[in-house]
Amino acid sequence: MQGKSQTLFVAWQDPKSRLWAPVGRLSRPDNLYHFVYTQGATEMDNFIPFGRMTDIKKEYVSEELFPLFANRILAKSRPEYKDYLRWLGMSKSTYDSLDELARTGGMRATDSLELFPCPQPTDENTYNVYFFGRGLRFLHDENQKRALKLKRGDQLYIMSDIQNKFDEKALLLRTGDPVTLVGYAPKYYSAEFSQLIKTIGASEIKVVVARINVDAPLQFRVLCKITSPWPADFQPCNKDSFKPLV
Repeated sequence: MQGKSQTLFVAWQDPKSRLWAPVGRLSRPDNLYHFVYTQGATEMDNFIPFGRMTDIKKEYVSEELFPLFANRILAKSRPEYKDYLRWLGMSKSTYDSLDELARTGGMRATDSLELFPCPQPTDENTYNVYFFGRGLRFLHDENQKRALKLKRGDQLYIMSDIQNKFDEKALLLRTGDPVTLVGYAPKYYSAEFSQLIKTIGASEIKVVVARINVDAPLQFRVLCKITSPWPADFQPCNKDSFKPLV
């Protein structure tokens, strides 16, 4: 799909502090791919620029998706490609590389990078975000089995995991009665989801199962959707760390 505008932020995790921060912005405003570093790159003590994009104050432009991100796209020649699109809730007719990265986060086991879109209000002035439940592999077998029994439309609930020794802002996902943990919200959305809950109240936040993929790897098992009214003056991705250095 050509000509579609999409903007993704690149989140990076410091391997020592385990803190996450947006360090770059990938966009396609004019059929060309643009990448710039953001102020978050200067705020992370151990951050090193990516590959050949060594100048953090330069804008990089390319007709092709930059290798750093293209390597996170599943090749269409792979035998599981058809199933992969189904897991993501996408189809060949609507497929777009940046949409794929937005849905999967571009996750790889070999590094600490993820990509995510900055939410925009819908025509109905609501906040909608799709995300895969994270961390299922760290939960017990019974939690993983319960996750596979979820059905599309099932409601999930957000819990703060304030005693998490790796991330005190972590948000757990649980079922209703009986309560079972079925994953985590992505770390880079934790602050935003918490802000929504604080601003408009937990009762206005709705998290539902958008898709269950019983045949998928754990990271693609539970696709969730969070919906809430868009609060007045709410501006996501507005902190200094998101601002481009160019």
